[in-house]
Amino acid sequence: MISGGGTGGHIFPAIAIANALKERDPQNEILFVGAEGRMEMQRIPDAGYEIIGLDIVGIQRRLTWKNLLVPFKLIKSLLKARKVIKKFNPDVAIGVGGYASGPLLRVASWMGIPTLIQEQNSYPGITNRLLAKKAHSICVAYAGMDRFFDGSKVKLTGNPVRSSLIGIDDRKGEALEYFKLRSEHPVVLIIGGSLGARSINHAISKAADEYCQAGIQVLWQTGKIYYEEMVEKLSEESGEWIHPVRFIDRMDLAYAAADVVVSRAGALSISELCLVGKAVILVPSPNVSEDHQTKNAQALVDNAAAELVKDHEVTPKLLELTKDLVENEPKRKALASSILRHARPQATQDIVSEVYRIISS
Repeated sequence: MISGGGTGGHIFPAIAIANALKERDPQNEILFVGAEGRMEMQRIPDAGYEIIGLDIVGIQRRLTWKNLLVPFKLIKSLLKARKVIKKFNPDVAIGVGGYASGPLLRVASWMGIPTLIQEQNSYPGITNRLLAKKAHSICVAYAGMDRFFDGSKVKLTGNPVRSSLIGIDDRKGEALEYFKLRSEHPVVLIIGGSLGARSINHAISKAADEYCQAGIQVLWQTGKIYYEEMVEKLSEESGEWIHPVRFIDRMDLAYAAADVVVSRAGALSISELCLVGKAVILVPSPNVSEDHQTKNAQALVDNAAAELVKDHEVTPKLLELTKDLVENEPKRKALASSILRHARPQATQDIVSEVYRIISS
């Protein structure tokens, strides 16, 4: 049983673990538990798995009457989680983060079912810190996580990533053709997460003409809600250089095409960036709990493996830094080489092995 979701950063690792479990043994039965109304309720069935939703929400940071409903929804979710667990009778419960992980893993622990937490960030949230006390194993992506968890439970595995991202170096020609980009000009890939990033989008739209003048092609994932607005802001002349899209479904080819990548600093994004080995500019989102993304980014910056631009400084610093990296090949190669050393291509298989270990112990 696998629980979690809310964003692509939780959903894609969960699917990767499920796929690897199926590859290890096609007879494995897998049930997902998510939060009703969240992204996972569509993405998990699309990946071929069954999912059950809990009526669970997080506490909003702003003062609102909706926070009064949280305790009632939590109790309701705990009761439903118990019912679901009794019916499915899992050998193990895996939590990947997101609203639903809390109730499901808490009830699983009460019922004596082994639990495994997959902590994706360099600084764990309060839910995982609480769940970790009863967890049998905690798979982490960063060294030094025994500062937060019982060291005897911690396994440094890395984060699960899409297997299609392995070995993209020889696919640049295919990638350029797929996105209709030209081989004689550098490519900057802009990815603000699956939902888009307002600050990054506005910085790119304002600097579009300057990217054109510098001969830089921009492959730009705007996010669905920002796409029309961003397209309207572009001049006719920029169409040859600036390529906005709502969502990139072939991230393997997007990474293969890129010389420089601009990205948010979610845990999954960073794990993918380490694997593909590109020069990266990270713009941590300020809208995440406990400032996870800045901590994730800083772990790479401290090792000369990425550049960082604060969200409120993205205009005009992003343009300046992007142009500098495009023009400075030695610096670009040094960053790419450094970030590649943080890659863990066997992460998914290592997590699956840990799942089998705690089931059999």
